[in-house]
Amino acid sequence: MFYSTDTYPRANILKMKKSILTLLLVGWASLVLAQHNPYISRVYDFRPAPGQFINTLPPWTEGDTEEDMISKANDCLVDNNQEMICLGGFGGYVVFGFDHPIVNVRGEYDMQIDGNAFYSESNPSSTTALGGSSEPGIVMVSSDDNGNGLPDDEWYELAGSDYYKAETVHNYKITYYRTPADHVATPHPTNRMLNDTSFVRWTANDTITGYIAKNVYHRQNYYPNWIEEDSITFCGTKLANNAVDESGKGTYYVLYCFDWGYADNHPNTTDMSKFNIDWAVDSEGNHVDLDQIDFVKVYTAVNQYAGWLGETSTEILNAYDLHPDEEPTAVKNIENREQRTENKSQTSNLNPQILYDLSGRRVAATEAAHGVYIRKTPGRTTKILIK
Repeated sequence: MFYSTDTYPRANILKMKKSILTLLLVGWASLVLAQHNPYISRVYDFRPAPGQFINTLPPWTEGDTEEDMISKANDCLVDNNQEMICLGGFGGYVVFGFDHPIVNVRGEYDMQIDGNAFYSESNPSSTTALGGSSEPGIVMVSSDDNGNGLPDDEWYELAGSDYYKAETVHNYKITYYRTPADHVATPHPTNRMLNDTSFVRWTANDTITGYIAKNVYHRQNYYPNWIEEDSITFCGTKLANNAVDESGKGTYYVLYCFDWGYADNHPNTTDMSKFNIDWAVDSEGNHVDLDQIDFVKVYTAVNQYAGWLGETSTEILNAYDLHPDEEPTAVKNIENREQRTENKSQTSNLNPQILYDLSGRRVAATEAAHGVYIRKTPGRTTKILIK
């Protein structure tokens, strides 16, 4: 309905506009304050290293592409589905995100990642060390600094208990090779459970080479079938081996836990499966102050083979925000992000006129829906209403 100023007084028009604005603000605030889904909302990438559970967790079927396998990993993890995926040997990874930024609440754990670690009933070599099945994964985080909704910004490692130890190797690089079609198996001479000790060959940048052996329990191909290339390379932080053959005969292995800061390292019922964004460090090991993160990457952090147990491989079951209703201070987020961007590059292509929603996430002006946004211009921060 249209009202002219002759039939509808200007004061009433202004009052009506004010009421509409109030309703919009209240509605937007309700959206902002509404409970977020604490669980994974999307898997962006899934690229496991070879291992005995690859092509089965999740299952590969003939014709599946990399996109299909990412979709299957997505189905396993989103919305608390709790269907396990395996990352294979060292370096194999998964990248996922949530439907909102995870806020860094200072002094508190911010996120939990569940795996299938467990403690054994007894740990013969020590009365204090915890162990059983610990297959630690490095956790990395990233914030969506360029605002495109994709995990293509800088990654930061959450420095766990062993990050600065001498036996930890940074920038470790490993390459796995597809098993040739004419490969001849080399069974273990005494261990009947290992029917091919040279199944998947690997080389590393420390000049050491080796194999992932094939066992009688898992007879499928261990190299990811959907990877088109005949080799696959990973790089990251490698922790020291944690498997001990307590029997001395290759029959009883204990995989001892690292103190804290790694996925699939301690049982999910313990605080050691929780993570603090304050642990973030850059590629040089320097602390990074992140007010929130948008993406998480987990990769297998050891390169070891424990006899009949096979390679050590991180498994992921679930992940969730420990305080999903916590909201960051949007203006502070913007200032911090702009400063970090300026420090990274003098040729930043970020548009100074870009908008931010009230959680601090970048939104292109052409994509902004109805609601309240924040606009950052040189020397000035203002709130605007898009109708």
